[in-house]
Amino acid sequence: MTQVGTGDYRYEVIRDFVKMPPGESLGIVSRVATDSQDRIYVFQRKNPPVVVFDPDGKYLGAWGSGEVTDPHGLKIIDDIVYTTDRSDSVAKSFTLDGKPLLELGQRGVHSDTGCTGSPWLAQRAAGPFNHPTEMLAHPNGAIYVTDGYRNARVHRFTREGRLVASWGTPGKGQGEFHLPHSIAFDPDGNLYVADRSNKRIQIFSPDGKFLGQWTGMGGPNDITRGKDGNFYIAEQEDGDKPAYVCVRDSKGNVLARMESRHVHGVGVDSHGNVYAGLTVDRSVDKFVRLH
Repeated sequence: MTQVGTGDYRYEVIRDFVKMPPGESLGIVSRVATDSQDRIYVFQRKNPPVVVFDPDGKYLGAWGSGEVTDPHGLKIIDDIVYTTDRSDSVAKSFTLDGKPLLELGQRGVHSDTGCTGSPWLAQRAAGPFNHPTEMLAHPNGAIYVTDGYRNARVHRFTREGRLVASWGTPGKGQGEFHLPHSIAFDPDGNLYVADRSNKRIQIFSPDGKFLGQWTGMGGPNDITRGKDGNFYIAEQEDGDKPAYVCVRDSKGNVLARMESRHVHGVGVDSHGNVYAGLTVDRSVDKFVRLH
């Protein structure tokens, strides 16, 4: 098996790690996340959208048929599953076994950002939602949603779903976005927003104050913080550079950057193993941490 990584962050790559039942295959894999028992949740663009595997990659079950039209973002926080339905412009949370808990937005209703056709770039910022990308619960009780494909905002809601504030406008400056695509938080509650088409991670306070940014990456498809305090980033191909799974410390220093098949989602378990969700290859690769 192939070994990748550097220094203290070396991994063994297991391609096509999760195994579907005989005769079945995964659809386009948008995201991968793990729960408190290191079970693996794969968000695929077919029914049922959520497929669950044990830590050895064995199929455990699936759920969510009819609940999500266009699976995009999936994060698991305190064993609650937070999802976004991109084309229907809703964000929705579930229990680990698929019981719906909260739905934000109105299904099929998109805010007016001036998008009229391809390439579907937001001409102006607007309210929730126009093709949202990720939903995340925060320790302060708020829920944050990145609203990216046809908007350029981050929205903050109460835990009950009331909109509190939004920030961001189209552009390349501080606090501006060109496809905010994923979100994570650190122990201080600061938010790390993957500003994909600007090829950077922007850092904000919980109320939206710009604090800094990380650059030097391919367009970040996903950012996830591991239990080790490091951030795991799925980077797009960039020019002649391949796609990467990148590990950065809390200050943004690159600890390891591993070449990957095209990776759209990245999850990490309690042991520091990394799971790459593959859209084109419709699979999940595992990067097994070598200790």
